[in-house]
Amino acid sequence: MATLKLRVSGMSCGHCQAKVAAALQTTAGVYTAIVDLRAGEAEIDFNDDSVTTQQLVAAVERAGYGAKLAG
Repeated sequence: MATLKLRVSGMSCGHCQAKVAAALQTTAGVYTAIVDLRAGEAEIDFNDDSVTTQQLVAAVERAGYGAKLAG
């Protein structure tokens, strides 16, 4: 299991937060995804044998938001 923190841009409300969380949580290999609207971050616990960092970024981007590695 691995943990990743992403900076998410473009979120402005609770609906945005829920949309990003759903996009991540429905990605195969993701165990949990906690999205913090105020911080503009998502923390994801995932199986790094099943899903890559780039696939997680792409899931957020498909939902209509920007994403990059936090840090």
